[in-house]
Order: sequence, then structure tokens, then C-alpha cells
Amino acid sequence: MTTAADIMHPDAQWVPATESLDRVAQRMRDLGVGAMPVSDPGDNERMCGIITDRDIVVGCIAAGHDPSHVTAGDMCQGTPRWIRSDADVDDVLREMEGNQIRRLPVINQDKRLVGVISEADLAHHLSDAQLAQFVGRVYA
Repeated sequence: MTTAADIMHPDAQWVPATESLDRVAQRMRDLGVGAMPVSDPGDNERMCGIITDRDIVVGCIAAGHDPSHVTAGDMCQGTPRWIRSDADVDDVLREMEGNQIRRLPVINQDKRLVGVISEADLAHHLSDAQLAQFVGRVYA
């Protein structure tokens, strides 16, 4: 059985909800990623959302806001989605397809972030038929 841990990109990093978007963008650049999970302001590192480079550009800059005065937490909307590291790849696909999301944080049994699954990760591990079905459902 292929699990989320088998296909995820390991060593994902949090960005605190209090971090300004200009700093978030710099971290994304330095890490070579287009999205980062956002942790709540408390000490327990619980996910309160995920922020993408597109969120920063469209939701902040294009809306005329100053990214040095808007925080990652300000941009988080909706219920954060995640999956456990021991979940089957079919569960990963259901979660991503059902919520039409392209990146899915992965947590361990202690609810700590251990990785992120992206479309690129799926492309490396799915059959062509599975990948076509995923794309059809997420981009529908």
C-alpha cells in the first residue's frame, strides 16, 4: 500500500500566522516553493491554513495592500485541509479532488507537519489514468 508519507515532499516548513506577506514571499523564494502551511499564533503549531504565492499576488498586492502590513493569518480563509502520513494514496486523492486543492499538508500521529503533497508529487507516483482523473476533478 502506497501512503501519503511515500509520496509527500518531506521537510515542509510552517510560516507563523503573524508573519508579514513580504517575509512569507521571501521564504517561499528561498525554499523554492509556491505554498506554505500557516501555523496558529499559539505555541502548539496547529495549522490554521495554507498560503500560496498566488494568494499574496492576487489577494494582497493586486488588491492594493502593502505586503509588509498584511500577515499570513490575514490571508487564511476556510477550513484547512490535511492528511495523516499513514493515509492510503486513494485517501489523498479523495481529499484533494473532493476539495479541489493542489497542495495537501501531511501530519504525523502527533499532529506535527511532516510534509506536503503537491501535484508534482502525484505526477511521480500515479499512473497516467489516475493522474488524468485527478486533473479532471481538481480543475473541473
